[in-house]
Amino acid sequence: MSDLKTRQGGCHCGAVRFEVDLPELFEVEDCNCSICAMSGNIHVIVPASRFRIIQGKDNLNEYTFNTGGAKHRFCKTCGIKSFYVPRSNQDGYAVTWRCLDNWMSFDVTISAFDGQNWEANAGALAHKSQD
Repeated sequence: MSDLKTRQGGCHCGAVRFEVDLPELFEVEDCNCSICAMSGNIHVIVPASRFRIIQGKDNLNEYTFNTGGAKHRFCKTCGIKSFYVPRSNQDGYAVTWRCLDNWMSFDVTISAFDGQNWEANAGALAHKSQD
């Protein structure tokens, strides 16, 4: 896609930095699953080919629960989860919208995702990690 622009982001303390290729307008998921609801995580899912860790890979811890499919990665220093591998899209990444530099300036559509009923709804996200 030629309409993609490289955006950077990272954790609170700056130890972990990443870049992701996103269009000017993109959709973010406001998920109500247990971990997203408790952490207030709103994220955009992208293919792995559009995501790169540029600093601090060795400063990440990983947390999994339930099926172990999702790989929640947190900065060891500040505890912020700026991205993770979602259970619904294990061939991609879910980037925390508010961890992108200048996140408030982006043109996004916020879509509710019913993660409490994940089994019934996950298929609606499958296309998001495809190139």
